[in-house]
Amino acid sequence: MQKLQGSLSHYFDDVPDPRVNRTKRHLIKDIIVIALLSTIAGGDGWEDMENYGLIPI
Repeated sequence: MQKLQGSLSHYFDDVPDPRVNRTKRHLIKDIIVIALLSTIAGGDGWEDMENYGLIPI
């Protein structure tokens, strides 16, 4: 799983992050990949994305 996430994340390296620096706890590309993979896995909303991101790899 980590290999898949790593290979996907490089596609999002150039995505600009509009958030304020002091509020950044996670990289924007990590958030995008988790959102994408949780949606593919059948997730339906922010709670499912959060739970998907909490699954240990």
